[in-house]
Order: sequence, then C-alpha cells, then structure tokens
Amino acid sequence: MKIKHFFFIALVSCALAVTAQDSVIVKRDVDAVGTSRLDSMQYLRNITIYAVKPYAEVIPAQVLGGKQLEVLSSHSVADAVRYFSGIQIKDYGGVGGLKTVDMRSMGSNHMGIFYDGIQLGNAQNGQIDLGKFSLDNVEEISLYNGQKSEIFQSARDYGSAGSIYLRTKRPKFKAGKRDNLNVTMRTGSFGLANPSVRWEHKFGKSLSMSLNAEYTYATGQYHFRYRKLFSDGTLAWDTTAVRKNGDIQALRLEGGLFGSSASAQWNAKVYYYDSERGIPGAIVNNVWKRAQRQWDRNFFTQGSYKKKVSDSFQTMVNAKYARDYMRYQNPDTTLLLVDNKFWQDEIYVSSANKYTVLPDWDVDLSLDYQWNYLNSTLANFAYPTRHTVLTALATAYKWQRLKAQASLLYTHVTDLYSSRTNGEVLGHHRNNLDKFTPAVFVSFQPWLEQDLNIRAFYKRIFRMPTLNDLYYTDMGNTNLKPEYATQYNLGVMYQYNGDEGLVKTVRLSADAYYNHIDDKIVAIPTGSGQYRWMMMNIGKVKIRGIDLSARLVMQPAASLIVDGALSYTYQRAQDYSNPDDDFYGGAYKGQIAYVPWHSGSATLHGAWRDADINYSFIYVGERYHNSANIPINHEQPWYTHDIAASYRFAMGKVTAKVSVEVNNLFNQQYDVIQNYPMPGRNYKLILKLDL
Repeated sequence: MKIKHFFFIALVSCALAVTAQDSVIVKRDVDAVGTSRLDSMQYLRNITIYAVKPYAEVIPAQVLGGKQLEVLSSHSVADAVRYFSGIQIKDYGGVGGLKTVDMRSMGSNHMGIFYDGIQLGNAQNGQIDLGKFSLDNVEEISLYNGQKSEIFQSARDYGSAGSIYLRTKRPKFKAGKRDNLNVTMRTGSFGLANPSVRWEHKFGKSLSMSLNAEYTYATGQYHFRYRKLFSDGTLAWDTTAVRKNGDIQALRLEGGLFGSSASAQWNAKVYYYDSERGIPGAIVNNVWKRAQRQWDRNFFTQGSYKKKVSDSFQTMVNAKYARDYMRYQNPDTTLLLVDNKFWQDEIYVSSANKYTVLPDWDVDLSLDYQWNYLNSTLANFAYPTRHTVLTALATAYKWQRLKAQASLLYTHVTDLYSSRTNGEVLGHHRNNLDKFTPAVFVSFQPWLEQDLNIRAFYKRIFRMPTLNDLYYTDMGNTNLKPEYATQYNLGVMYQYNGDEGLVKTVRLSADAYYNHIDDKIVAIPTGSGQYRWMMMNIGKVKIRGIDLSARLVMQPAASLIVDGALSYTYQRAQDYSNPDDDFYGGAYKGQIAYVPWHSGSATLHGAWRDADINYSFIYVGERYHNSANIPINHEQPWYTHDIAASYRFAMGKVTAKVSVEVNNLFNQQYDVIQNYPMPGRNYKLILKLDL
C-alpha cells in the first residue's frame, strides 16, 4: 500500500507542475515588407527554433564509450569503471589480481553484470571478476542505478540493485570493404606481454562476423614499500620488497555472428577464457610470499533475437549455456593442504514481449528460466541444483514532459541438495522461495527550452544466498534468508549542447540516495576459537550518500577538442547490526569495511588532429578495514595520477596508433585491500594496427 501511495503522489505532483504543452516553440521576428511584388525579394530576419532532443531514459546511465573509453589508461573493465561515481572497486593488486565491483556500498552480489544484454552468472559465490574482461572487444560500458530505464528487457534485468552493461564491438565496414583486421600489442612493467587480434568479415548486407583472440602474460612482480604504524603512532616496520606469486597466463577467445532483416535483429556469441595465476596473498605474520595457485576455465555461448512483429508489438528471445571450472590449490602443508575443484553449469532462456497500448504507453511481460548446478571435489559436498523462474510485469508512460516507469518482479527459486557424512547420503532436501519485489521510476522536465530533468526512484530487491553461502561444506547454512536492499533516490540532471561557440557540451548531475540492507549475510566464527565459521543473517546496513558528476566538452580551435569530467561521492554507510552482540558491539554504527566517506575522479582529454593526450586522477579517502572504527583498523587515503599519449598515422593502407602510458605517476604506495600492496609507478607501450 505504501508503494502505491508513493507512486501516486510522485505522479500527481509532477503532473501538477506541467504548465505548457510539449510542443516546439517558434519565435518569429519578421520585418514588415511593404507591398509585395512578383519580381521583388522578400527579406526575413532569422527564425530561432527552440527544440530539446527527446530524453530517452527515465534514469540516465553513467556511460563510458567511444573515444572516452579508448583514451583511458585502462586495461580491463575493472580499471575503467573506477571513474563512475558511487562505485568501489576491490582490487587485490597486479595484472592478475581479483577485481570486483560494489555500487553504493550494497555489496558486489547485488550488482548485475550484463554482457551484450545477458547476465554473467556465478551461482557458486556471486562474484564476477571484472579483471577477466578486456577492453579490446568492448565498445561501451554503462552503469545504471536501480535498473536499466528500458522496460523491453529480460526479467533478469529487473533483479539487481544496480547493473553494469558491457556492449561489445559490432562490425562496421567502410564502403566497398568486406574485411577489417586489427592487431594490438601491449608491453610494459611487470613483464607484461599482451597481444590481441580482431578480425571482422562481412558476408553480405545483413550478415557479418567477428573473431577476437587475446593472450596475457605477466610476471606480476613489482617493488613496493611497506610501512606500518602501531596504534600509538610508533613505527612497526618500514621496508621495501618485491611482490611475488602474482604471475598470470590467460587466453581469451571470442566469436560473434550478427544478422538483421527489415524487422528483426539477431546475434550469437561464443566466449572462452582460460587462465592460470598465482595468488600473492596478504602480507601478515611477516610472511611476504605465498604459494597458492588458481586455474579458471570459463565458457559460454549465448544468442539474442529481437523482432518487430507489428507497430504495436515487439518480442525478444535470449538464451545461454555456460560452464565454468575453477581449481584452487594451497600447497602449504604447515597450514592445510588444499586442492579443490569446482564445476558450474548454467542454462538460461528468456522471453520479453512489449506491447504499445497507446503512443505514449507501453507494457512489457518478461519470463525467464535459469538452471544452475554445482559440482566439487570437496568431501561431503551437497551437489546443489537451483531452478529459478522470474516473471516481470512492467509499464512505461510518457505524458508531456513527465516519464514514469513501474515494474513488479516475481521470483520463484527451488534448490535441490543432499546431505552427506563420510560420503554416505543421509537425505535429499528441497528449499522453495517465492517473492514479489516492486520498483517505481519517475522523471520530469520542468521547462521545454532547458534540458533539466528531475528524477526519483524507489526499488525493493533481494539477492539469493549463493550456493557457497548455503551448502559449502562445514560453513554453509541452509537456513539463510535472502538479503534485502531497499533503495530511494532523488536526483537532477542538466545538459547543454551548443552548435556554435567554444562550449559544445555541459552535463551536470546530482543524486542523493538512501539504501537500507536487511538480513545481510555475513560469516561469523562459531564454537571455541575462530577455526569454524558459519554464514548468518545478522547484518543490517544503512547507507546515505550523494553522487555528483560533471562533464565539459570544448572546441577552442577547429582541430582541437578538450573534454573534461569530474565525479565525487560522499557515503555514510553504517553497520546497524545487533548492538548487544559482543562480536559486533564495537562495530555498531561504524562505517562499514572499505567504504570511504569521500571519493572521486577527474579526467582531462585533449585531441588535436591525430594526437591525443589524457590525464586521469582517482582519489579514495580514509576508511576502515573493519566496521569497528578504531585506530588500529584505520586505512590511509590513496590517490593515483595516470597520463597517456597517443598518435595515429598512416602507412600506406595500414593505420597505426602508438600509445604510451604512465600509471601511478607519482609512485604512491597504497593498499586497496589491507595487506595487499598495489603497484607503484608503472609503464605501458601499445601499438595498434588497423588493416
């Protein structure tokens, strides 16, 4: 009932503010021309037409694409998304270090990562390592708070608190050309060798393909200075060492087929990733080198078909099969010899159907089915199978300069698993869950002549416990409940586009938000000592924040473009778990782990003819590595300055581009995660050839 009231009040309030019809205003300033003669010339002064480009999205995305994405000093998707406001990256260091993303402090499991419109899955632990995804085959990265502002999408798209969409490159051909070949070679610090090749072929007017292969090798060794202080401020140690066991060898293969007709579009994709990497581990107890290794093999094939059946009806079908393999080995027998293997299988099918009731009113019904299975060499493993059915009913309505969107998502989950002791099956079990979760989005443009938009949204969503949370041997808890996130957002965005003059684009946006996490899933020690852990629903977090961003594009001269962007985030993310619990007593109302109060980024790009130069700056303020905000848990702020320059030139029919990057220009020593030192100053040289 409260949700209905919220939507009704927002809709009526915005509607009452509408004071003018949504039509183009034409201002005529015409002199009297006297008596008209057939052989006379008629002179009219300028006619000024004010028209605003239609605003497509209710809640616009933060987007990195095209030239802006190309010039950043970024190797992987994880490196690029650092420049979005409201984002925290957990980076364990080096080329091969694990990199996960967290939006507005809700946890990485609440983020949906979509690859060409279909979600990347990891039913085992919910973590998507963005370091695996190279930018060589990515054309655009979009970040959405709440959900994507488009109702014609799969039901899975409605099921996350926030989403990152990765759109890969689609073949484009110049007139008379049927093949494109791109060869790239990167080398630099840490023993990096990173060749890649991309071939595109045009079969005909409506059918094309692309093949992309990339190999990454790095020793992962870099010097770092490590300095620690005791809680009283005295020096604990100050030393310089070399980071070990951070090597990686990885191969990525990707192929795509793209087709279209007068009323339909389709694509099919095959993806394979194979890597072996060292896990350098944390520097604790005066141990500076680890021996853990990890092997990953990720494969998926997916396809999408979209058809316009009539002027009022469109349909879309998505399908995917994925198989993931991971092996983790810890040969350190002084602790515990570990050599575990995991296999995941996933089948996913989706149907979305959009019907246009009226020119300004659309309705969509989407139905998804997903099957997951997890196998492992762990003793007494539960071998869980998960069936998930999602149904989304959504509507979008535009009235003059008001846009509203609402959705209701139904989720049904069935888990099948077995209990075992000493390899003997004790019983087979079944868990069921049924949940309804709503969302409401509203955007209003007060004045036709100004591209100023006020937006707000409410969303209630949850994330299922992962299969590890529920069924991991000796640690999982089959009684876990889902972890709920409730989101409120109020924001404003202004955009100016100038056809003439120095300033070409100005874009300003500000959002204030409040998120509430209930039944947060956390691991706590059980029994005597801290050798046994159990997953529990005892966490509660309240998050208040502000996201600010600005972008300015100028053209000081005919061949010179200057593009600058700023982002800033303030977050107060507090742990409101049980204050009477001794384990959490020191953490009550403390800033949660690794969330800074202040963070931001800045980029400045200049392009003159065939030359580009780009400067970028990342800042992360002080934070704590534990919700107990006491001096011993304090982490210092860190920042990095990166600079890159490139030049493009022609060699006959070949276009070449040479780039040089210097990252962490001032050689700052810092940790993103405690005891995982990051690289200091490092270099990269890149050569690209387009044939």
